[in-house]
Amino acid sequence: MPRKSKAELESMSAEAAWYTTPEGRRQTQREFERALKRGTLLRSPGSPIPQTDAKVLAELVEKAKAKATKAISIRLPVADLERAQRIAAKEGIGYQTVLKRAIQAGLKKVS
Repeated sequence: MPRKSKAELESMSAEAAWYTTPEGRRQTQREFERALKRGTLLRSPGSPIPQTDAKVLAELVEKAKAKATKAISIRLPVADLERAQRIAAKEGIGYQTVLKRAIQAGLKKVS
């Protein structure tokens, strides 16, 4: 394998640095999703991965969404927040966990 020139190594370094930026990660994600949909995604040894069944893919997406979290801001009455903090102190957990559990329980009850 021929040695790479200094310019090639610097450009490879710059490219690698770009892929670590948020835009680089988004671009990589878009390329991965397109290849997955087209069925052209390759494993590292070079063998193509067959196109995934739409139902299986939808199920995988739902599982991923169930585990994914998103930071939000929400306004609560001070009394509710203090109540959650008291419950959290009794249970030895964070008040955010108490609120998360209460929201999940409420959503299960409604649906």
